Amino acid sequence: MAKVGDVIQIHSFKHDKSYHRIWYKTLIVEMNDEFVVLVNERTRVLKSDGSSWFTQEPAVCFFFSNSWYNIICMLKNNGVSYYCNLGTPYVLDDEAIKYIDYDLDIKVYPSLQYRVLDKFEYQVNADEMNYSDEIREIISYEFENLKKRIQNKENPFNEDYVKFYYDKYKKMMRGD
Repeated sequence: MAKVGDVIQIHSFKHDKSYHRIWYKTLIVEMNDEFVVLVNERTRVLKSDGSSWFTQEPAVCFFFSNSWYNIICMLKNNGVSYYCNLGTPYVLDDEAIKYIDYDLDIKVYPSLQYRVLDKFEYQVNADEMNYSDEIREIISYEFENLKKRIQNKENPFNEDYVKFYYDKYKKMMRGD
């Protein structure tokens, strides 16, 4: 089982179990019963169509054991931006942290204003991949919970909180 200090990958799948994306070389910096925190910098991301790119800024990633979303906190020059993926709670093994991506996303700016993304993709995939009524209800419920979390500035929607984990990552990389 992976542990704090291990470098693993992040694997996202679609509902039909097909690969969606793989992030290489992500360091586990915190693990507890509620969440796992991973950090990566300039890591390669492979898409299901075979194309890839390298991330442009450091990212502090929060995956939750009981919430149907994960939150990627990107440390940009103008502050922390957040990309929230609606998806299953994570599964962790020695290879990767894994989850099913349910298409619907929220992009949160450093000002904490946000924009909902991929509503159309969610509707198309929900129909084409036959998301059950239960999955649709969970996604709707968790989507509303996530918006409340943003509005209430609950962690990790706090720049100091994100930077705490990024600093922890830098110390781990230096061997402190």
